Amino acid sequence: MKLIERRVSPADSPLAITTAMVVAALAAMLITSLLFTLYQANPLQAYFALFHEPFASWRGFGYTLVRTAPLTLIALGTIVSWRSGFGYLGFEGCFVIGAAATSWLALSTTFSFWTFLPLALLLSFAAGAAWAGVVALIRARFGGNEVLISLMMNYVAILIVQYLVSGPMRAPGGVPETALLPRATWLPFILPGTRAHAGILLALCAALLVWVLLRKTRIGYELIVSGLSPLAARFGGINVGAQLVFAAFCAGGLGAWAGTVEVLGEQHRLMDGISGGVGFTGIIVALLARLNPLAVIPAAVLYGGMTVGANAMQRRAGIPSSITFILQSLIVLMVLASDIFRRYRVKLT
Repeated sequence: MKLIERRVSPADSPLAITTAMVVAALAAMLITSLLFTLYQANPLQAYFALFHEPFASWRGFGYTLVRTAPLTLIALGTIVSWRSGFGYLGFEGCFVIGAAATSWLALSTTFSFWTFLPLALLLSFAAGAAWAGVVALIRARFGGNEVLISLMMNYVAILIVQYLVSGPMRAPGGVPETALLPRATWLPFILPGTRAHAGILLALCAALLVWVLLRKTRIGYELIVSGLSPLAARFGGINVGAQLVFAAFCAGGLGAWAGTVEVLGEQHRLMDGISGGVGFTGIIVALLARLNPLAVIPAAVLYGGMTVGANAMQRRAGIPSSITFILQSLIVLMVLASDIFRRYRVKLT
């Protein structure tokens, strides 16, 4: 029981995690500012540009929310799988499979939006669950390494989408992409004058559902116990293999929803390279949130906003946007380091 109590201690509350992220961001900014001397740039001016565009301008904040939605969904999938002891890294594949399933349904049917959206979410979730479930079944039945298998399956999914947009689903023209999805299938915009769409509402609901699942249900308890100690879970009568597969289904479905949100909310068509690496970035967001479902939202907003502000920093301060990646990496390292120091201090006391 001490292990379970450790997971829900006050230090792991969303407020404490958000505070740690802010402190880590400030420390990382202080270190990164040393790099600005190479470009003879003012760090204050650069950071003002970095954070003003995504958080202080209405239009930029809309783009921040657009980036936040898929990151949140993939981070939630990471939390479910990793908390259950299933080290899944195939969210790039789930993302594009979900986007492909949603695009196929949108181009093949003429339903109204309120009929289409539940069907699209159901189909996308089922496709992503099946894609990740295959890896879980191999792990549970044959003891395969889910990390390597899921990474390799990312390439398979990407190649499948490349085939679809270059062949059966390709629109006339020289670019490998589908036709524009019917406007009736687009997610509605929720902030006037911005590109922010209802996908962020889906991400918020998913975060709440995952929190309830892991913290308030017996299934969530069994998932966490299976992840902490499979041997103890089996001794307690928990079917660890079944919990592993269930976690994979949930994680794959959430990753596929990220693809649905992207294709219905922003791109409005399926194209080669639609993921843009968001499947791996969402894992970083989950680490920033310390695998806490409620802390995923501020972590995704911070990470997504910095991505939006990178171009503004390059334009206004003359600093390469690639420095933003260094800053983001340092923030992750600072958050992980603070967690290590906190655990070490607890051990000493």
